[in-house]
Parts: sequence; C-alpha cells; structure tokens
Amino acid sequence: MIKPIFYSVALGTMIFSSGALATPITNPTFMPESSHILSDTGYIAASINTAALEQSVFNKINDYRTSQGLERLTRNSAIDNQARIHSQDMANNKVPFGHTGFSQRVKAVGIPYTSAGENVAYNQGYSDPVTIAVQGWLKSPGHLANIRGNFNKTGIGVASNSKGEIYFTQIFFR
Repeated sequence: MIKPIFYSVALGTMIFSSGALATPITNPTFMPESSHILSDTGYIAASINTAALEQSVFNKINDYRTSQGLERLTRNSAIDNQARIHSQDMANNKVPFGHTGFSQRVKAVGIPYTSAGENVAYNQGYSDPVTIAVQGWLKSPGHLANIRGNFNKTGIGVASNSKGEIYFTQIFFR
C-alpha cells in the first residue's frame, strides 16, 4: 500500500483573482483583474469538509469587516449556490480559473442588486487553506476592495478535486 505524502505549508500553491468592486448590472464583459502564483506545491490527501470551509471564509471575512468598522455581510443561499457551482466548475476544469461567466452568475442568483463583486482563489497543500486564501485576498488591493466594499450580502462556494486543489469563490452583492 502506498502511503499518501503530506507536505508542509511552505510547499503550497495559492492563486488569486478578483472581480471589480462594483460591477454594474450592465457590464457584460467582466474580466479577471489579476492572478498571482505564489509557489509550487505538493498534495495533501484528506477529505475536505467544504461546508466547514465555506463557513470559515464567511467568519474570517466578517471578522475583518467588523474590525474595520464595516457592516457584517449576511449569507444568501442563492448566492452560495452560484459560488459553489463556479468553484466546482473550476475544480473540474469546466471553466478556466477566474471570472468567466460572472455576469451570468449574478443574473442566475435572481435577487435585485445594485452592485456585485467576486473574489476567487485556489490553493493546494496547506493544512489551513481558508486562512491562506483569506490572507492572500487581504494582501491584494483588488480583493481587499471587494472585501471592504459597500456590500451587504455574500455567497461562498468551496470545491476540491482529485489533485487536492481547493477552489474558493466569494460573491458580494448590494
């Protein structure tokens, strides 16, 4: 029997991409703002509790917002659903990593909004993938602009694949 190899935090991969702070309802050509590769990786073989990871992202983002005197976000199940679909599609290579289809996701949520934004990330090989993703977002101006934005609702989706890559999507609404 081959034993799985576990790699330390220093060997992880983290990639980010953020959407515009206030993507207007009429913007049909939304494109990713940036992607950054931080390092190469190994694979952690473990079962992933995506619901727990989603809740952790939600808690960490709201902890940050309240520490900055900003309104807490509320989770919305329709936004969660679209974020999950996008993370699953990226994890399964159905869409490229980034914001392909963002305006369609926003419309598919089916609730009125005045602005929307999106942050995506993926990482691999970390024992605490949520902290790595959120810390990366907080260090990136485009991601931070979404996190600090004038939003009041959010949805979070996390998915993983057989390579051990964990994909994160957070969609913001006002």
